[in-house]
Amino acid sequence: MSKLRGNPWAVLVALCAGFFMTLLDTTVVGVAIPDIVTGLGVTYNEVLWVSNAYVLVLAVFLITGGRLGDLLGKRNTYLAGVAVFTAASLACGLSQDAGQLIAARVVQGLGAALLVPQTMAIVIAVFPPERRGAALGVWGAVAGVATVTGPPLGGLLVSALDWRWIFTINVPLGLLVLVFAPMIIPAGAKPPRTGRFDVRGAVLVTAGLALLTFGLQEGQRYDWGSVWSFVSIPLLLVVGVVLLVAFALAQRRPGGRAPMVPFDLLRTRDFALMNLGAIALSIGIMSMAIGFQLYAQSVLGLSALVAGLVSAPMSAISVVIGPWAGRLSDRVGGKPIVFTGLLVFGLGLLLFALTTRPDSSVWALLPSMVVMGVGLGLTFAPLTTVAMHGVRPVMAGAASGVLNATRQVGAVLGTAGFGVLLQNQLVADLGARAATAAADLPAGVRDEFVDGVRRAADRGVEFAELQAGTAVPVPSGASPAVAEQVAAAARAVFADGFVGAMHSSMVLPITAVLLGAVCCLFARGKSAPAPARAGQPVGAEVG
Repeated sequence: MSKLRGNPWAVLVALCAGFFMTLLDTTVVGVAIPDIVTGLGVTYNEVLWVSNAYVLVLAVFLITGGRLGDLLGKRNTYLAGVAVFTAASLACGLSQDAGQLIAARVVQGLGAALLVPQTMAIVIAVFPPERRGAALGVWGAVAGVATVTGPPLGGLLVSALDWRWIFTINVPLGLLVLVFAPMIIPAGAKPPRTGRFDVRGAVLVTAGLALLTFGLQEGQRYDWGSVWSFVSIPLLLVVGVVLLVAFALAQRRPGGRAPMVPFDLLRTRDFALMNLGAIALSIGIMSMAIGFQLYAQSVLGLSALVAGLVSAPMSAISVVIGPWAGRLSDRVGGKPIVFTGLLVFGLGLLLFALTTRPDSSVWALLPSMVVMGVGLGLTFAPLTTVAMHGVRPVMAGAASGVLNATRQVGAVLGTAGFGVLLQNQLVADLGARAATAAADLPAGVRDEFVDGVRRAADRGVEFAELQAGTAVPVPSGASPAVAEQVAAAARAVFADGFVGAMHSSMVLPITAVLLGAVCCLFARGKSAPAPARAGQPVGAEVG
């Protein structure tokens, strides 16, 4: 094991193991939701928080976790995050009610927020500049593997064992990391004393991100109105933005504290522009994920497991291309690769919109999945390379925390924005489509058919009822043939309406990705970094 200590590629493996766990737990829960509802006897809203609590806490504490790594040591913070995440995973598996499970997921999010920023920061520290792109390509490929693995693995564990295993499977992996990572990742030099921890900044950024993320994530559920008493979603969003502005102003005058986000980072053109690109990319990814999963399951009638397998080529191709794109960015620079990748991903989104029909086959979706996979593979690692170029290792944790936090905020923006556009367009469209379809039904059921579809739409678009055709009650005494005709008409109205609404909503992710590509044009985009000097120490600033 001593031969592996400080070896950059061995260090990368140790880091990716922890990184993999955290990303797996963002995708694996969705498949198990019905079993969690049945097993714990919880409501649907409660089980949604099993997923949302983890994502919310992760997004909110990433910046704090990154800065703690800079001040306390990246290796120690990474190991602490793995320990917290592993213990919380065991608590998730042992939970007996919704409150226990949600609380354990909150702690999981805290552990993930501690470890995730350190993975990128340690990669920056241990790899010489000319090999950093290849390493970040592997690091990015792990994200693709987790995305591919989540739904199928979750389905397998739930079917063969129990929903609790989607959490407890993390425990042996986490213990292995805790045993072997200290032997592989070098301790490095003692972190420099740059000032006391910025408690004021931590409170401001945590509260601001929490309110902003909660408002965007839960706005649709509260119909963008009141949450409790005078507290409303718009109020939460405004206060969240005000707190983040106050945080930005406070970072300019840290007052002897070590700022959460060193202001030099915000003045770095490439870092700022690549953060905008990361937000745009996340909006595109999450919009695509939501649109595809709803389309595949609610319109095409595929199971969650099969839908996950249909989208697997996109992630699989990005996993293959990612390391290659990283190595290429080491040689020619990342700017042109990121620009090309975002354009290709945008083209894939457009192709997806053009090839989705109410009766499309899974094979018709394959070309768009391939194109999007190529775009993602070309974008993820080079974008990180360009963003982190020139960032001093002492600020790598903060930079990593900011970059990962902006990705999470972009994911929330994509989820909320696409969801709102889709639902509003669908609600507006279903009534008109129902009136048109009713003309082909027997006269005695036409009015009830239109009213039934509109009621289902007004209740927040009840996908399951509309897909099954049960949203419209059939008058007593109607023949089985008429009942089936009404159900088939309801299914057709929903399928046509959903596809039309999804096509209109795809304007958001396509526009966001194209704007991200435009941001790349203004980056300096240094050419390939200079080779490291012979004998340059590895891991000297891991901490």
